[in-house]
Amino acid sequence: MLAGALEALRDAQLEPAQVDVLIHGTTLATNALIERKGARTAFITTDGFRDVLETGYEKRYEHYDIYLEMPRPLVARRLRFTVKERSNARGDVVVPIDLSGVEALASALREAGVESIAIGLLHSYANPAHERRLAEALAQYLPDVPVSLSSEVSPEIREYERFSTTVANAYVRPLMASYLSRLSERMHGFGMRAPLYLVTSGGGLTTLDTALRFPIRLVESGPAGGAILAGRIAKECGYRDVLSFDMGGTTAKICFLTDGEPEHSRRFEIARMYRNLKGSGLPVRIPVTEMVEIGAGGGSIARVDRLKRIAVGPDSAGAEPGPVCYARGGVHPTVTDANVALGRIAPQGFAGGRMTLDAQGALAAIERDLGAPLGLDAQWAAAGISEMVEENMANAARVHAIERGKSLADCVMVAFGGGAPLHAARLAEKLGMTRVVIPVGASVGSAIGFLQAPVSYELARSAYAVDARMDLAAINALLARMTEEARGIVTPGASGAPMQESRAVDVRYLGQGHELSIPLPARALTEADIPTLRATFEERYRVQYGLSIPGLSVEFLTWTVTVSTQVPAPARIADIAHAERPASGVRRRVFDATDGIWIDVPVFERDALAPGARIDGPALIAEAQTTTYVPAHFSLSVNASGYLAMELRA
Repeated sequence: MLAGALEALRDAQLEPAQVDVLIHGTTLATNALIERKGARTAFITTDGFRDVLETGYEKRYEHYDIYLEMPRPLVARRLRFTVKERSNARGDVVVPIDLSGVEALASALREAGVESIAIGLLHSYANPAHERRLAEALAQYLPDVPVSLSSEVSPEIREYERFSTTVANAYVRPLMASYLSRLSERMHGFGMRAPLYLVTSGGGLTTLDTALRFPIRLVESGPAGGAILAGRIAKECGYRDVLSFDMGGTTAKICFLTDGEPEHSRRFEIARMYRNLKGSGLPVRIPVTEMVEIGAGGGSIARVDRLKRIAVGPDSAGAEPGPVCYARGGVHPTVTDANVALGRIAPQGFAGGRMTLDAQGALAAIERDLGAPLGLDAQWAAAGISEMVEENMANAARVHAIERGKSLADCVMVAFGGGAPLHAARLAEKLGMTRVVIPVGASVGSAIGFLQAPVSYELARSAYAVDARMDLAAINALLARMTEEARGIVTPGASGAPMQESRAVDVRYLGQGHELSIPLPARALTEADIPTLRATFEERYRVQYGLSIPGLSVEFLTWTVTVSTQVPAPARIADIAHAERPASGVRRRVFDATDGIWIDVPVFERDALAPGARIDGPALIAEAQTTTYVPAHFSLSVNASGYLAMELRA
């Protein structure tokens, strides 16, 4: 990452010391969780709750599938321990914590080679004292092992989600700490003294110290930047409904936006393992941009499974050694190798001319691992890889659309990431979509989004209250403390920019098991606000479920405060007339799987396409970091901002 930054500085004729701020987003935490490559983690909980991570919600997410696989916990049972203690939901201590066995527990953790510890005690969101005492006791024996407390990571009700979030935080914490510390040291070594900010999963920026303590908040760090970019493009172009499609080296991310705003949530599932169905992943409770992510990227490895089918991902060749065509030691064929074999990526001039790809090596690997076992020519095996990865992404988008109640046909796709422009048109066709937009700098779309992100931090705390007997003094004191804490994190990076605050609360009818979030005024609540809050909830409930329940009390559960800097809205871009088709002197052979033949297609340099240019497919639009594939039944035009707009021809 720093090598690329230094090269960009050289191109701009700037010195590292002249950088004012460095903004970084990473999928390291996401990849570690998807590929199960995190730290050896132990989990300590209240006596009797050792198996909460295993039992989960105690229900099947697919009732009638006899081959159902449940999400495998990040912590094996032998590394889950308990202590005697108990607090109730009000935070009252029922059984004092017994720390007499801490030395023996620490010895067992040391012998097991534990690299990180997660502590999640029952009802610690209401009273964190026992968790803190246990952490302090363990620190005497294991001072170098990081400890994550559920009362700090996710102080909310529902122990399974709270425990799962805390374990995930502990699982990636050593990895992220090592990476971010090395990054910071290398920055200083190059003379770059600028403050380092990390992009959070909710689309805001946070400090290095916060990221080191709560790396789980970075789990959707990179993709969140892409959602910000897609939102800005939607506002510039006047698109109401947008599907953001981000395909990088390891994963593909899909997100819905309405009126330029991505959907946000505090519930997220990592690494869905079964047909992208809800419930088949690991739940975490963090502020997150609502999206679905699967192991489908340019580096995703292709293979033949036990049923003689082509399977792609979730395992990835990564950046090192990378795809076979990189000639850096990769041996298994990937999606990028398939695109090289199909002629969509030219071996010469890759990465702006810095690399020459090994096309023959890619073909040989595809033939060996897929062609020979299936009796297919290399080009058909490569086409199968492309088709399967596109179908995996399409299925994820369909499931996500159903869960969100969205119509894919009404959406415009905004595609970015190094791999997305190659697959966007075919993916749109599978989803019944007719328009695709490829922004300028598509390969680094998430990074461009980072530059438009506010410095932001969100806090959530569970505190039970009923509308008929709400302790407003206690609630206002809680909200004031949360605001102070959030502002303390945001202010150092705000650099004098105006800040804004928003508040919300999760509400439900008395006795129900699920909540709806409603906004709160960003001030102290009064008695006059309670009827208004109830009316807001009932209207939200009516929209969601088609009815309300008059006379039933309302429960308030989890309170949220978000503090962020203000970001100005983008200007709407003007429409322009289409010009003549530009000339192309270069052609390339591309395998057309629809007709099963090789065809010569024109190749256009993106930098040479002026606004208004129009091209009918098939064609390739080449640029330094990626290539856009325009199939035969699509047309492409360039708008006033230089974005490529592909449309499906009738």
